[in-house]
Amino acid sequence: MITSFPLAAYQEAATFIRSRTAHHPKIGLVLGSGLSPLAEAVENAHVLAYGEIPHFPVSTVEGHAGRLVIGQLAGVDVCVMQGRFHFYEGYTQQQITLPVRVMQRLGIDTLILTNAAGGINPSFRAGDLMIIDDHINFMGLVGNSPLHGPNLNDFGLRFPSMTDVYSPVLRRLADDVATRQEETLKHGVYAALSGPAFETPAEVRFMRLIGADAVGMSTAPEATVARHAGMRVLGISTITNVAIDVLDSQAQTSHEEVIETGRLVVPRLTRLLLGLLAGMG
Repeated sequence: MITSFPLAAYQEAATFIRSRTAHHPKIGLVLGSGLSPLAEAVENAHVLAYGEIPHFPVSTVEGHAGRLVIGQLAGVDVCVMQGRFHFYEGYTQQQITLPVRVMQRLGIDTLILTNAAGGINPSFRAGDLMIIDDHINFMGLVGNSPLHGPNLNDFGLRFPSMTDVYSPVLRRLADDVATRQEETLKHGVYAALSGPAFETPAEVRFMRLIGADAVGMSTAPEATVARHAGMRVLGISTITNVAIDVLDSQAQTSHEEVIETGRLVVPRLTRLLLGLLAGMG
């Protein structure tokens, strides 16, 4: 069980990636369930399977292609994770967040995290896009934090502040871009669970009570590690289903529903991300 990596492991992965591309990305993107098609928009791309890269895990979940795509979007060099890793796959927190630290070693200072999420806020509907203002990391709260173990001072402080994980500047930029595109964005708090089971109705009601607007099985560990490393973070949730809060409901949540809704949202999310990247560039 890998509970920590030495700095040399991150550097080895970064050196390998540099040897395979002439691009010098400053912006990284992580694509969630059903959102992998967005990577097809990357131009002049160099594509690396995760299995090629030293120390990288391998994606095992449908809807996660398992490739690193490095190229250009909106004229900006980007490094795109076409699929991510999850705690429920049996990987440690350090393994699922390894790519974020490798990105930091590559010189990437801004990270855009996307995910598929269940809507907890009663006003949310499938197909909504939500900017993450803050998160509740249930995995970390119960003792599974990616920052456990020896602290690597090359990345950040032993006790990092998490007051502003998601950049206010990038959140405002997203709103400005959405307004110009006549796209409606929601804002809210993302609750991160370990999965893989979907939430019980009682858990949904509990999370709503404590202030969560959407729920998923990723993102918070990556955001935590990115913030620890001094990176700017923007999080965008695609609301792929409405979380079920009624006991004995006939409705059922399924991974197939999550993937299908994610695919339907890809054109709108792509347009928003291209606008964001143009604004950053």
